[in-house]
Amino acid sequence: MRLNLLVIRTSNPDILKEQYEKLGLEFDYHRHGNGPFHYASEQDGFVFEIYPLTESMEKADNSLRLGFDIEDLRNKIIDLENSNWKILSEPKKTEWGLTALIQDLDGRKIELKNK
Repeated sequence: MRLNLLVIRTSNPDILKEQYEKLGLEFDYHRHGNGPFHYASEQDGFVFEIYPLTESMEKADNSLRLGFDIEDLRNKIIDLENSNWKILSEPKKTEWGLTALIQDLDGRKIELKNK
């Protein structure tokens, strides 16, 4: 089994898209049938989508934790310091390699690992 789709929701799709573009994702803006317009990024058979909140949602779910492999993690963190990402922990050596922890505008924690 392999994960092939992840959908997150937000009240600020445009700003969240810009945040994730800083990590290296590229998005298309589209919709399926009568569904809402949203952003989608596909890479190696994995689709990452950013949807607006549904009418019944008051705020985005921030309990989801994501992880991405990043090229040149130390320089990426320097780049993210000048953006709207919140840096929770600077790069450090762990048993999984060089990792850092950041937070998106909705409060989701994102673990970055040096590729």
